[in-house]
Amino acid sequence: MKKIIFHIDVNNAFLSWTAVDLLEHGYKIDIRNEYAVIGGNEETRSGIVLAKSTPAKKLGVTSAETLYQARKKVPKLLVFPPNYELYKKMSNKLFSLLKEYTPDIEIASIDECYLDYGKVKLLYGDELEFAHMLKERIKKELKFTVNIGIAENKLCAKMASDFEKPDKIHTLFNDEIESKMYPLPIGDLLMIGKKTVPKFHEIGIYTIGDLANYDIKKLKRYFKNQAEHLINMARGIDYSVVNSEEFIPSSISHEITILKDSNDILEIKEVLFSLSDMVGKRLRYQDKYAKTISVILKDTNFRRFSHQKKLINGINTTNDIFKYACIIFDEFYDKRKVRLIGIRLDDFTDECTYQQSIFDNNNNKNDEILENIVDKINNKYGSSVVKKASLFKK
Repeated sequence: MKKIIFHIDVNNAFLSWTAVDLLEHGYKIDIRNEYAVIGGNEETRSGIVLAKSTPAKKLGVTSAETLYQARKKVPKLLVFPPNYELYKKMSNKLFSLLKEYTPDIEIASIDECYLDYGKVKLLYGDELEFAHMLKERIKKELKFTVNIGIAENKLCAKMASDFEKPDKIHTLFNDEIESKMYPLPIGDLLMIGKKTVPKFHEIGIYTIGDLANYDIKKLKRYFKNQAEHLINMARGIDYSVVNSEEFIPSSISHEITILKDSNDILEIKEVLFSLSDMVGKRLRYQDKYAKTISVILKDTNFRRFSHQKKLINGINTTNDIFKYACIIFDEFYDKRKVRLIGIRLDDFTDECTYQQSIFDNNNNKNDEILENIVDKINNKYGSSVVKKASLFKK
């Protein structure tokens, strides 16, 4: 049976999903056709471009630049805040639709996946016809577009989906690799970062074809044990399989760069409480408990330092996470000014047994039940419907 792999990638996911949500709630314009970006708070250091529309891109707006820089290029730029609850909901809709056809789907990220079509081709017929049907169904029912790459392995399927966007289908079968992939710049090959491209140029490798035909012994002088893998990738060789097992992250973390460098303990602990709420929600969403918690700080000289504590009982409530974060912070903070604050949770477990003293008035289980109820309300009606009073600025 011939392997046929699809790589399905949402076009400009964060901005597209925001556009769909806005239109569904009565917004009059489609921001995909306007000078628009998804970005952080313009008044803080976190105010960067996360996603941009095609019109904004044509005027030079790039991802990861500051909103201040983007506004210099496009003064009338529309800026919309990120909404991760929405992204998760839209992502789930896409993957639920795809799973109507096959369970053999590997979720690569919130907006892309691999689908093993070879196993179901006898049910649905020609892969190109099926891909067009699938692309149009997603556009009609979910209101956003995808690119689909079709190949005999995951690497080539991913390469194919990137050929031309948006709303396109491309193939990169084994007999097309030399004509379609070899002429591409070496920087277009998967896993080749911008810093690596000059190293290839120094030894005369400018295209993927140059690398595919390069002498492996010579390449080992520069890339050591990676040489064979790099040449295999350039030749479109990939033996990995579509893995449909759900990926569970081994840790959860969140960091915030504060508006102004500070050593005000009350201000820092306010941020720690917000962070505790953020990571707690994500942990409860997985129905997990954490038995290790770390606090991360970065000072004004960009030096990063952290401290962690291992716990006997797993925790997942905001109050418990904040309590231990404060204990850790008090143990290692030396009053230097900080610009970044973070919390990381590790060592997950499915169960939690509370070992409480008879003098302990805390009711952890009730706290957990209450916070799960609040999470469900916010997931259904919006992330700001119910908030802890402590999260509001006085």
